[in-house]
Amino acid sequence: MSEAPLAVDGELDTFGMCCPMPIYATSQKLKELAAGQVLKVSSDDPGFLKDLPAWCKQTGNPCLRIGEEESGEYVGYVCKQ
Repeated sequence: MSEAPLAVDGELDTFGMCCPMPIYATSQKLKELAAGQVLKVSSDDPGFLKDLPAWCKQTGNPCLRIGEEESGEYVGYVCKQ
């Protein structure tokens, strides 16, 4: 995932959390942001790659980008609606 960096308004580290906790934590953290702001979520749970886009589709919060970093961590960017 070596694309240009996105401007983020908040960050969330969900390392050590297993499904469904990374998505639950994302949902809670987004409540702190205003509409249009971007949250960067980092995880070490491989299921995160499927779970985050599915949750975004369900809730209407756009998943701007998701992928695996060279370090092995999974990173997703969500824009709050």
